[in-house]
Amino acid sequence: MAMTERLGPPSRLPAGPPTGGARFTHTVNCMLEGDERSFVAVYRAIQPALMRYLTALVGPVEAEDVASETWAQACRDLTTFRGDGDGFRGWVTTIGRHRALDHLRARGRRPVAALRVEELLEHPRGDDAAASALESLATRAALGLIATLPQDQAEAVLLRAVMGLNAKTAGLVLGKRPGAVRSSAYRGLRALSARIADAEASSR
Repeated sequence: MAMTERLGPPSRLPAGPPTGGARFTHTVNCMLEGDERSFVAVYRAIQPALMRYLTALVGPVEAEDVASETWAQACRDLTTFRGDGDGFRGWVTTIGRHRALDHLRARGRRPVAALRVEELLEHPRGDDAAASALESLATRAALGLIATLPQDQAEAVLLRAVMGLNAKTAGLVLGKRPGAVRSSAYRGLRALSARIADAEASSR
């Protein structure tokens, strides 16, 4: 039985260790040395945010399949990974993004967003301005608004605020420079704020 198959449904998993800092890097290193309990801890730490990110890309129906494919490939290629805890989070996210885009290309679709921001930001990650700004919108906006953004802005917001990736790691996922990711996230958040303000004003 594959390791991920023994973990149970993602929605029932308790939280893993924080996905940043020395503690998480240590857990990743133990996993790379073959410790199964560390793999479970890493999976539990990354999977909830990964599911929210993939759901934003492919929708809730296909997100679990894409996540399963992501972890299956990660397990197959685990010995090729080199880096720290943040790097591993970015590495898994890159695999997930590639699998999600493969699904979308096969169906002739563009990324979708079908969750509310409240669900997306159940456990917001990161301590950068993008995460703080999007968290402040959580009770006032729907994630569907993100789908109306240009794709580069939408993905930058998702990677920074949902996956909690820093600009450098997010840039590696997207194949862009860190400054370009910061700029896209900033423009996306400004656009979201303006659209939410307009919607609130028109509803009064």
